[in-house]
Amino acid sequence: MNLPNSIPIFPLSNFIVFPKTSVPLNIFEPRYIEMINDSMKSDKLIGMIQPKLQNIEDNNKPNLHQVGCMGKIVSFKETSDSRFLVELKGLIRFKMIKEIPSNKKYRICKINFDDYQEDLNENKQDIKFSDLEMIFKDLKSLFEKKGFIINWKALEKQGLDETINALAMASPFTLEEKQVLLEAQNLNSRKTKIAEILKTYIFDQYENTTLQ
Repeated sequence: MNLPNSIPIFPLSNFIVFPKTSVPLNIFEPRYIEMINDSMKSDKLIGMIQPKLQNIEDNNKPNLHQVGCMGKIVSFKETSDSRFLVELKGLIRFKMIKEIPSNKKYRICKINFDDYQEDLNENKQDIKFSDLEMIFKDLKSLFEKKGFIINWKALEKQGLDETINALAMASPFTLEEKQVLLEAQNLNSRKTKIAEILKTYIFDQYENTTLQ
């Protein structure tokens, strides 16, 4: 795959895309309608990245996290009220180098993929589902307590990397915790981080339990 040196950036708060996962997007802001239009005419690639929480009030130019994920538009539909319904498939994470001045309404950034080439690797990483049974058990419990519904049987039919990334993305973790998972170098590291985050939730739950 030919990787671009720069991409249009979609800084969406409360939203993280991981490699090998697909997400729906409802596009209605004029600047992002323009971005999707331009992207559809070229390589269909856009960069999803989180704005930093302390700067979200500045809607036009929030400061951004340094690591995001580049996705490809795999499905596109225009609605009768001129919105775009898009499905984006996460491909590879990137590190943002700098913003590039442009006359576009949306932001364009110079990026680097050097640290995340593994994301494009189709080889299955050597982590067995049995290694994850305890994590899945704890995650399942947390998802149920938070009212999240997950089709676990369908997940187990996917590749392990897709499963871990899908769970990380859909989990009831905080955005800061999801950003930590996104930045974890590889699958093994992400699995460890999920376990560490889960421990804090289980500890909090234990601490908040009172005897009746």
